[in-house]
Amino acid sequence: MLDLPFIWAALIAFAVLAYVVLDGFDLGVGILFPLVSGEANRDEMMNSVAPVWDGNETWLVLGGGGLLAVFPLAYAIILPALYVPLTVMLLGLIFRGVAFEFRWKTRRGQFLWDWSFAFGSIVAAFAQGVALGALVQGIPVVGRAYAGGWWDWLTPFSLVTGVALVIGYALLGATWLILKTENHVQRRAYDIAFWAAPATLLLIGAVSAWTPTLNASYLERWLVWPQILLVGPVPLVVIGLGFVLLRGLTQRRELSPFLATLGLFVLCFIGLGISFYPHIVPNSVTIWEAAAPDNSLSFLLVGAVVLIPLILAYTAYSYWVFRGKVNAVGGYH
Repeated sequence: MLDLPFIWAALIAFAVLAYVVLDGFDLGVGILFPLVSGEANRDEMMNSVAPVWDGNETWLVLGGGGLLAVFPLAYAIILPALYVPLTVMLLGLIFRGVAFEFRWKTRRGQFLWDWSFAFGSIVAAFAQGVALGALVQGIPVVGRAYAGGWWDWLTPFSLVTGVALVIGYALLGATWLILKTENHVQRRAYDIAFWAAPATLLLIGAVSAWTPTLNASYLERWLVWPQILLVGPVPLVVIGLGFVLLRGLTQRRELSPFLATLGLFVLCFIGLGISFYPHIVPNSVTIWEAAAPDNSLSFLLVGAVVLIPLILAYTAYSYWVFRGKVNAVGGYH
């Protein structure tokens, strides 16, 4: 018999990961906007993500909607705990979405929309990091309801994870621009990546070392024998990808820095999965406790089996059609 809650947990985790790695470089381009001057250069940056940016956010909708439909108890606990950072994140995404379209329609007020695009990207990325940090540090639950306060999400750890995600997205955006652009924008992206890469690696190390101190169960999942034999390679692969990233930047390669940065995000996500499992609300509610009835999960799974491959096919086709380098005048506007 199928373990439907586990299957759905894997699908939602995949949707969230897809959002992070796809919309991450999109947000990263916005974060880097103030660091690149010149209207033509900024047009080139936006053209690198213009055909795909809205499609990337499909995965956020799928992850959030799936959590509500499939794990309603988890949704009812997590949302009240993270109302503020999630609301701020959505406002940031709205800011950048509106700015993305409006900056092409005006010349006199273009600088306002440029700053709105950058502001929305930074705010959305920081809010995502804060929400992640608040989730990792644990959500107090009594019975079947959130038992914390309005500001429990605001801690030193969540602020550090917020900063870490902004810098990580900046690195992802810089390596994307290295891959997709040429001349001044590409050179500037290399310059930014040279400081963002070591900063990202240091913050990954700091957050990874801090996380086990938040809860004894995290420490046990990583260091208990013989489980350490399975999870031990994760930090070693992170070190290896860090070497590939720095070497690729030093040798002025275009593809390997982007792939290595994506790999770092994937491994960090895997690390979170190792720390959380089998809980969906860390250390409070398991996947099976939060799941909807099996009849509902089965019914929804039929739709997911059709919908997810279609989204994957559309996404792959979009990236294939708009592959290659971009310039300031080659956008879809």
